[in-house]
Amino acid sequence: MSACTIEEAVDIKGYVEIDPEECKGCGLCVAACVQKVLSLSPRLNRYGYHPATNEEKPCNGCGLCFYACPEPGAIHVFKAVD
Repeated sequence: MSACTIEEAVDIKGYVEIDPEECKGCGLCVAACVQKVLSLSPRLNRYGYHPATNEEKPCNGCGLCFYACPEPGAIHVFKAVD
């Protein structure tokens, strides 16, 4: 049995990037995430908010977090190309 990378073990359909300096820590994206891959960071950003983070967990790229976010530019969702 050979070891495999996370990309081989999990069918990655997309990913999300969150700009911690734009995030106000409202948690709307965390609540909207159906796969529960987002959470609020224990660390503070420069404005004193706990920004959302995905900690490199794979997502399906649905974009619900993007549409729930009130801050333009805080969340970017990318779909993987088949």
